Amino acid sequence: MDKTTVVIPNYNGIQYIENCLQSLREGTIIPKVIVVDNGSQDGSLSLVKERFPEIRVIEMGENTGFCKAVNMGIQAADTEYVLLLNNDTVAEKGMVAGLEAALDEDRQVFSAAAKMVSLHKPDQLDGAGDFYCALGWAYSRGKDQPSSRYSQPGRIFSSCAGAAIYRYELFEKIGYFDENHFAYLEDMDIGYRANIYGYHNRYVPDAVVYHAGSGVSGSRHNEFKVSLSSRNSIYLIYKNMPLLQILINIPFLIPGYLIKLFFFALKGLGGVYFKGICKGISLSCSKEGRKNKVHFSIKNLKNYFWIQGQLWINVVRRVL
Repeated sequence: MDKTTVVIPNYNGIQYIENCLQSLREGTIIPKVIVVDNGSQDGSLSLVKERFPEIRVIEMGENTGFCKAVNMGIQAADTEYVLLLNNDTVAEKGMVAGLEAALDEDRQVFSAAAKMVSLHKPDQLDGAGDFYCALGWAYSRGKDQPSSRYSQPGRIFSSCAGAAIYRYELFEKIGYFDENHFAYLEDMDIGYRANIYGYHNRYVPDAVVYHAGSGVSGSRHNEFKVSLSSRNSIYLIYKNMPLLQILINIPFLIPGYLIKLFFFALKGLGGVYFKGICKGISLSCSKEGRKNKVHFSIKNLKNYFWIQGQLWINVVRRVL
């Protein structure tokens, strides 16, 4: 029986999605695949239907954002695991089996991340798991470094949802992807929640995926991405940190946000970044934002200690 369903959110991915789906066809394990289309207008939806008739398609009709699209795909799956994959990726043979093995070995593992390599510069790493630090920064470990590095598996803070497998049953316990995010940092949020509840996220270097990066949204730094990322970074802190933990990290968070503001100001995006922060505060104070906050429980205290240790350690790792 199939163990994994691959869910691919698609929005105007005509340039990439055929190669993505073809790479899954050629894998050592051919999984179930669901493409969730967010109202594409570029012909990519028709391409999927015509050239990959075996694939199930869910049509959203409009751009509902990454989170809602993948939630629809996850809830439509009927397998033990769900693998999320960006439409601008190409998977190496054995990628699915490698990620499945990480979850098979340990039932405390919620997610496992593939080794993401730059599609256009395969000698460069796109990411070896996602990390978070007390400065309020989320970052892809090893980004732009030689892809030959980071060959050891291990625990990470969170998995990049561009190429990661998840244990289906745990979504009911820790929650699905938070649709308030729309896009960006939603994978950090769900990985953070898994850590709070005592589950782990792993990095699997033998599962390799080539990633174009910003295949739909454009460059690494653009108004759309900067606005949503800054907004969601505030919401991420509010949702997952108890008040005491926020106060402990204030001496790091304030300079962290000031550094980012200066960085984006140099790129002409300072105003966009600042407005995003304001929107994040507004979202956190709203009824919709408050109802999704993770409430502190004493039984998770040891997990909060582990998380706080990672937040401090990752400041050093990020700066150095």
